[in-house]
Amino acid sequence: MNEFSAEAMGLVIRELRQTQKPPMTQDELAKRAEYGKGGSVSISRIESGLISPGTSRLDAIALALGQTPEQLKQRARTRTSALADQRGTRPARLRDQVAETKMRHAKINDKVAQRAKITQEVGERFNSVHDEVWDEFFVKFVELAQGISGAPEPDRPNEKQLERTNQTPAAIHVRAMSAGIATAIRGAAAGSVAGAAAGGAAAYGAFSAAAMFGSASTGAAISSLTGVAATNATLALLGGGTLAAGGAGMAGGTLLLTGMVAAPAAALAAAGFYILRQRRSKKEEERLRAEVQTAEKALAQSQHGFNVMIDVLERATRIMEYVSVHGTHALVKWQKNLPPEPRTWETLGNDGQLRYKQFLTVAGCLLSVSNINISVLLTAEPAPLREMEKAIDEMLTYADTTTQTLV
Repeated sequence: MNEFSAEAMGLVIRELRQTQKPPMTQDELAKRAEYGKGGSVSISRIESGLISPGTSRLDAIALALGQTPEQLKQRARTRTSALADQRGTRPARLRDQVAETKMRHAKINDKVAQRAKITQEVGERFNSVHDEVWDEFFVKFVELAQGISGAPEPDRPNEKQLERTNQTPAAIHVRAMSAGIATAIRGAAAGSVAGAAAGGAAAYGAFSAAAMFGSASTGAAISSLTGVAATNATLALLGGGTLAAGGAGMAGGTLLLTGMVAAPAAALAAAGFYILRQRRSKKEEERLRAEVQTAEKALAQSQHGFNVMIDVLERATRIMEYVSVHGTHALVKWQKNLPPEPRTWETLGNDGQLRYKQFLTVAGCLLSVSNINISVLLTAEPAPLREMEKAIDEMLTYADTTTQTLV
């Protein structure tokens, strides 16, 4: 967990931005930190204390402000302590205590509403790009692949082999997904349920199930490989979550998140009556203050998970946007160069066969990214959350690098 609050980091970044000579706008900071289109909105949310930038984003912001990341963090730690001291000072008169508690109550509700709004916006953007890349790249590749007979089956992860190569969980996962997609493609050609590639979530689930629950060359289930870098916990995080329960990975999981981010507000439900009262006793004020403190604590504890969740959704969206543009273009070019039907593996030639394998890997990356179980991030304890963040970062980095290398 961070040793500084999102509010403190936001204040530090805002002050440093405004004290630049000449003062830097949010849009200028976003551009210098390479946020891309609409980056000023992200900077605004950071400065408002709604989210904290991830490691790579913080590095870029620090550089843009002429600071090192550690200098930014130290400033934020100092500010966090100052804010805590300020809030620890309690007004002497009951009337002033009531006013302060009302203000804190309103601030919590506003932050919860803002979190829900951010989650909805980022989730809808992800879902839109996800659907686009599914239709324009994934489904079209599957349809073309179904018409090629004799394509070799990719090697599934082998535990002994993995121990020798020390492949990362992300690479293992993508290999498993790619092999599962190839299996589902062959099943589609034979008329199985996975054949309706354009059938939406059901077909999506069929491809993922073939990848996650198929057998490795050792005979063990892909999702239960042990003794190698791909631990049960990591594989479960990367693919055994919402999708395995019948959803659609992150695409389905984001539908649940708007409600989940509002959870801290539940602690204030019983307090509403007292907020509305013009006068209340010291006992009533103590009760409300305690409930407000509980909600503030819940918000603070869930901040890191919320930060990670938003960062994951935004990074996943960028990966899919890249494939939607460049992968789709490469796929159309490959299609134009395919030999006439009926097509066999041999008739593709070396270049066509290589492209097929590359597209299969890209499809595996897309499915792996889509399958990340993000809903667990909001409720995870600090230590497991750090492990989850590390595993997810590895997957996103691997998928990003791999897709850009191949298409």
